Amino acid sequence: MTTASAAPNEPLLLQTRRGSVATLTLNRPAQYNALSEALLDELQASLERIAEDRDGVRVVILAGAGKAFCAGHDLKEMRGQPSRAYYASLFKTCSRMMTTIARMPQPVIARVHGIATAAGCQLVAACDLAVAGKSARFATSGINAGLFCTTPGVSVGRAVTRKHAMELLLTGDFIDAARAEEIGLVNRVAEDTALDETVNKLADTIASKSGAAIGQGKRAFYRQMEMGLDAAYDYASEVMADGMMLDDAAEGIDAFVGKRPPKWTHRP
Repeated sequence: MTTASAAPNEPLLLQTRRGSVATLTLNRPAQYNALSEALLDELQASLERIAEDRDGVRVVILAGAGKAFCAGHDLKEMRGQPSRAYYASLFKTCSRMMTTIARMPQPVIARVHGIATAAGCQLVAACDLAVAGKSARFATSGINAGLFCTTPGVSVGRAVTRKHAMELLLTGDFIDAARAEEIGLVNRVAEDTALDETVNKLADTIASKSGAAIGQGKRAFYRQMEMGLDAAYDYASEVMADGMMLDDAAEGIDAFVGKRPPKWTHRP
């Protein structure tokens, strides 16, 4: 968490494109990329635009400018409007953004450096994949300021085991990148100097696959995780049958049999 305020006249969110990979960079470096209301709105709008993209964005990288990934909510902004209605609206807005990440068809990769605390740690957990620099540190630190990180616990509790999540939430202690990988909060840890290379390689690998299959599969994965075992298999079987009807499935199987590279459709 942070108590710093935003610098004026700076774009809050940077957007770049490299082939079929889009990168969104939180751009409040002086505030350690704290999630102000305005930044949440910018991020929500950008994620929605990408989700509706028809120009071939297949993977999204979420990064932070400056020395940190994200230090959580902007505490100074929050304390400036001390009403329950405001706080409920703020956390609802943040939760909507987090669920948008899960529901958009493109996979989202968190590129984590520096610190990821409170809602910043939540953001890492909400992404489909995460790669951290070796020096990155993670915490759900609200408890240290007298506030249990309840909403971060939703994403963190679904990314790691219950006891690991509760230890983070109850202590507010930092864990390093190696420990974050060990408990499943991040997928990979890279040397700080190789972080971009590692993230880009992962993004490019995913982007080389069928966007149609990934979009269908991502949606089905999160839905079946909330089901019982029998219902999950019933649902997954129907989705796989639907998947076999995709043009990309026919193309992929024909390419495999014909020992040639597949030519995917562009829609993610």
